[in-house]
Parts: sequence; C-alpha cells; structure tokens
Amino acid sequence: MNEDLDTPVLDNHLHLDPRHGRGIEAVEEFVRLGGTHLLVVNKPSWHLGVEPDAPEDFRPVFEETCAAVADANAVLPGRAWPVLGVHPGLISRLVDDRGFTPAAARELMCGGIDVAAEFVADGRALALKSGRPHYEVTDAVWDASNAVTRHAFERAATADCAVQLHTEASEDLTDLADAAASVGLDPGRVVKHYAAGRLAGPVPSVMSEKDRLERAAEAGRPFLMETDFVDDPEKPGAVLGPKTVPRRVRWLLSEGHADAVRNAHVETPAAVYGIDTEATLE
Repeated sequence: MNEDLDTPVLDNHLHLDPRHGRGIEAVEEFVRLGGTHLLVVNKPSWHLGVEPDAPEDFRPVFEETCAAVADANAVLPGRAWPVLGVHPGLISRLVDDRGFTPAAARELMCGGIDVAAEFVADGRALALKSGRPHYEVTDAVWDASNAVTRHAFERAATADCAVQLHTEASEDLTDLADAAASVGLDPGRVVKHYAAGRLAGPVPSVMSEKDRLERAAEAGRPFLMETDFVDDPEKPGAVLGPKTVPRRVRWLLSEGHADAVRNAHVETPAAVYGIDTEATLE
C-alpha cells in the first residue's frame, strides 16, 4: 500500500541498474513509501562495462539509463527524468590506468558531454552531469577536470538545462557558480550533488540525513533532497536506500518544516529544472 503524502516527493539523484541491481524493485519500494518523482543519473561508464575510447562509446550508457527511466515511469505516480553525463572520476581511470594525457582525457570527456547534450536537445534527458574529483589529483588533472566542467556549463547554457555536479566536499563552491555565470549559465541551475545542509554558490542537493536536512530547512534557501542510491548488490550499505527520501519528508513534516518540504520538492525543482512536480502527479 502506498503510504501517501500530500506532497510530491522527489529524489534528485539516484542510480538504477536493472542489469546488475534491483532496478524497478527499488522504484516500487520508493513508491510504496510515498515517493513520486526521480532524477535518475547514469552510473559511471565503467560500472556498466564501458571503457571509452571515443565519445560515441558513452551512448550505450545513456541509452541504458533512458530505458531504466522508461520502466520507472510505468510505476511512478509522478515521473522520472534522466540526468546524463560523464563521471569526473573517469579522468583518473584514463590517466592512471590507461595512459591518457590529461589533455586527451579532457577531450574525450568533453566529447561525452556533447553526446549527453544531444539527449537533452532532443528531449530524452532533463539535465547534464559533470564535475571534478573529490580526492587529491595532480594540478594537470585538476585543470583538465575544471575544463570539462566548464564545457558542461557551456553545453547546458546552449541547451537551456541544469547541470548536476560531483565535486569535493565543500560548503563554498562559488568558483563553480562563477564559472557557470561566465559562460551564460544561471548559477541557480547548477546543483551540487551529495551536499551538506549549507552551500555557497550552487544549489545544494542535500544527502537525506537528518542533521543535513535540518540545516537546509533552517537556512530557508533553495535545496533538493537525494539518496545517491547506487543500486549495486555488492555495496548494499553504500549511501542511502530508496525509502529514505519519503521517510525524511515525513520526518520534516512532523518537525514542522512544511515550507522546507515545498521548497525541496516543488519550488526548487521548478526553478532549477523547469519541472512541475505537482502537475505531473496522476
């Protein structure tokens, strides 16, 4: 039985892997707890067995994500959308394991962003994903990663879409917001995935732990909620499960944070992505 909540409930960042993981079962669990909408981010290419040599090699990764979203749409009371791009950790696999120069890795990853942008342009995807490593790297790899991110901002500005970022843990990413603005992308459409409760610069997509959510609710600024569910049977305890966002929405409401719930699940999705989570509910 669906534990109905009188609000849309959006998980802003999770992965679905019908081939290796729980796939549609995870979506059904999300729905049973009151979940309504999902932003499904493609898994890192190497998790799906793709070690790219050319930009076109990313296309099957994106196609697989779009297929998972189509299946999710069959069971969600709202709907799901794909978010497509190139995981920033790929640069280390290319440089450290496969002998690419940072410049060659940058070129390949920018090409992958271009392919993802095609999916946005034809309406098959909602937003792009990019970013930079969250671990120590050489200056050359850091510079190349920032160049890839800037390229994603350029493509998003052209496609009129948002960008989700994987980055280092930080409460100040104004450098990335400024980089977006410099190429014509509204920083209000740049989202920091796996965020804490406070963030200067991009819009935080807050990991749905109570302490982080409390900080975000009290800040009163735009934010989103996510689990980063990885759908990997070999990592059952990694990050948060698909039940978490609906449960945390219920908790926020019980704590008197109805305004924060509306902020995260109606107002911010509309401002960042241009989606109407109320009108898309059955």
